[in-house]
Amino acid sequence: MTPRPRSEDTPKKNSAKKPAAEKRTPAERPAAGRKAAGKAPSERAAGGRETAGPVPAGSRTQEPGNGPVPAGSGPVHAAVGPADRQRLLDGTHHDPHGVLGAHPVAGGVAFRAFRPYALGVTVVTEDLRAELRDDGDGFFSGLLPLRAVPDAYRLLVTYGETVLETEDAYRFLPALGELDLHLIGEGRHEELWRALGAEPMEHQGVTGTRFTVWAPNARGVRVAGTFNFWDGAGHPMRSLGSSGVWELFVPAIGEGELYKFDITRPDGSRTLRADPMARRTEAPPATSSIVHASHHEWRDAEWMAKRADRPVHEAPFSVYEVHLPSWRPGLTYRQLADQLPAYVRDLGFTHVELMPVAEHPFGGSWGYQVTGFYAPTARLGTPDDFKHLVDALHRAGIGVLMDWVPAHFPRDEWALAEFDGRPLYEHSDPLRAAHPDWGTLEFDYGRREVRNFLVANATYWCEEFHIDGLRVDAVASMLYLDYSREDGRWTPNEHGGRENLDAVAFLQEMNATVYRRNPGIVTIAEESTAWDGVTRATHHTGPGGFGGLGFGLKWNMGWMHDSLDYVSHEPVHRKYHHDEMTFSMVYAYSENYVLPISHDEVVHGKRSLVSKMPGDWWQQRANLRAYLAFMWAHPGKQLLFMGQEFAQGAEWSEAHGPDWWLLDPAYGAEADHRGTRDLVRDLNTLYRGEPALWERDTDPSGFAWITGDSADDNVFAFLRHAADGTPLLAVSHFSPAVRHGYRLGVPEDVPAWHEVLNTDDLRYGGSDVTNPDPVKPEPTGRHGRPASVQLTLPPLATVWLRPA
Repeated sequence: MTPRPRSEDTPKKNSAKKPAAEKRTPAERPAAGRKAAGKAPSERAAGGRETAGPVPAGSRTQEPGNGPVPAGSGPVHAAVGPADRQRLLDGTHHDPHGVLGAHPVAGGVAFRAFRPYALGVTVVTEDLRAELRDDGDGFFSGLLPLRAVPDAYRLLVTYGETVLETEDAYRFLPALGELDLHLIGEGRHEELWRALGAEPMEHQGVTGTRFTVWAPNARGVRVAGTFNFWDGAGHPMRSLGSSGVWELFVPAIGEGELYKFDITRPDGSRTLRADPMARRTEAPPATSSIVHASHHEWRDAEWMAKRADRPVHEAPFSVYEVHLPSWRPGLTYRQLADQLPAYVRDLGFTHVELMPVAEHPFGGSWGYQVTGFYAPTARLGTPDDFKHLVDALHRAGIGVLMDWVPAHFPRDEWALAEFDGRPLYEHSDPLRAAHPDWGTLEFDYGRREVRNFLVANATYWCEEFHIDGLRVDAVASMLYLDYSREDGRWTPNEHGGRENLDAVAFLQEMNATVYRRNPGIVTIAEESTAWDGVTRATHHTGPGGFGGLGFGLKWNMGWMHDSLDYVSHEPVHRKYHHDEMTFSMVYAYSENYVLPISHDEVVHGKRSLVSKMPGDWWQQRANLRAYLAFMWAHPGKQLLFMGQEFAQGAEWSEAHGPDWWLLDPAYGAEADHRGTRDLVRDLNTLYRGEPALWERDTDPSGFAWITGDSADDNVFAFLRHAADGTPLLAVSHFSPAVRHGYRLGVPEDVPAWHEVLNTDDLRYGGSDVTNPDPVKPEPTGRHGRPASVQLTLPPLATVWLRPA
């Protein structure tokens, strides 16, 4: 072929545009320099393997029935046209497959390749070998007198002294089906992670990776990674119509490859972005996505088969909240699997709740500013390593909850913010997009693709990682348009109200979807207002006209604040705050509640749980023990943050975690810290064995006050009832005095009561004032009951009694 003439302004060969330097990491920049020297983009170039030297320029083969074919023969029109050429160079081509690859034309089949920095490209089929003409700027073309496009062919690409044999990525049909695209367009793809992202697969008989990304505003998208030295010029993706999805199947690329999407924005600028659907990422501060396929073989079939046997609100549910990176700093997921299940099982908790494990760039956010919604943080290992931890917890009989953060995301320029050059995941209205408290962005819940991204993410964790429940963070910030916003900084909804109707619809859809697809799971709302129907079914409309949000449980923030305020007062002043401990029963059955003593209550100057208590060290521990037993007996499920189970005196720090040294016998901790831990173990053991403490948590018939108004005595006494009516009597005494012969009304049909728990027991560090013998009712009326018992109430203690 005659070489195509150049104009003065035509870029010279090997001058294809590169991503802007400021969008590359330091590790990426040297790679681009190596290419300029005529080296191969990679010894593992897309679909390639190194061959024995360059192809001779004058090679020719015989095509049966077509006569001899001179290498590189063909008219000029086989080359990429000027307009397509420029769009490919600029990274703005919507259909590179319509230009590159092999296409039937008049006179044969036109082969076109775009291989920046290559010195030569040769087409090889079973019966043919032909060198393509160099058209400059990395473009190569040739017209071969074939009757049809070959079913398979390969390219030999020459870089300096290296020749790579590779499949042509542009000979493949789309690797994403029409049904997937339809569901994505409708916002109803419940397994979105199987359609978008990087998926290692076999396609048209060839092994490789399908890259797909939703970027409807992009003028063009290319995939860049380790396989092309972070220059995506030679790997433009095609747009799959109105779906906004871009796709490219890259042969021979597999697990472990790093990648990002090189996106040309509407204004022509470019941005290098991590994959929103990446299932694995680099460990921060690195930000690349990693091609991943799971190989974990689950061994928790028994757990998964039984977890739906009993509704969560009618089952024992005692939760140990954990920040994995700091529980024992330095441990990986697999090392945690060797230690955490045994510890939690020994203490008797039914579940662990993991603070967010999804990837986040800033460790100081504790995981609450997520950039990789589909990837467990790489700080502790791979996704399969995390599955191994979940598996180990399940095999130890422990359920796994995780914090899920669909309320907001950070502004990092390599992540979701203005992903394709315009607001995409965030709301287009700046007043709706910017979160006023955290400097982050809020999701646009009204956009169906964004809602789909989040709903599918919830199901992803439940299905791919066998997560048993999601605690949804900051629900209140989602529900209210005026959340933390001053007048004039928010816009009412279509009915003139402050409710975020889009967020309501999203939460309802999320809950309905995960419950339908995953029997036995639970969703838990951290919702700090009096929103009606948080745990009501989505199809049941409440007084406010809204259907229920559909959560299984809700954190009882009111109980937490009131009860902590009460115990923080000196005993002499507690009678003036008595109602703070009783008010929770006014609304205890309006929702299905969890009583949370979480990480939020032991940081930022709030002090640890034991340090909130008044008095000297003995009194502080006694107050703590009495409070924990009151909490375990109160209607609702329990949640306790790590370190509080052994009365750690210091606030939690993510840098060093719990003060485990306090449990060292050399420290003399048996009475101080080990005693509190032993109490927590006994609380959980007794709790799990007493249906009265959990079977009717959401049924008013499961609770009855004995006395809720003994303010001068600092005494609270109530009964809990199991489904069969079996009672348990709980008495909390928040005064440092010992009260002998304290009379309490009781049911007359119980012949005797036996003390099964006393937080003043000597082995817990108490003064050992107990009721060792069965206590028999007397026919003396008290508290509106015909019978009563006389108890000795220990100082600053809670006692539990059950029928002897």
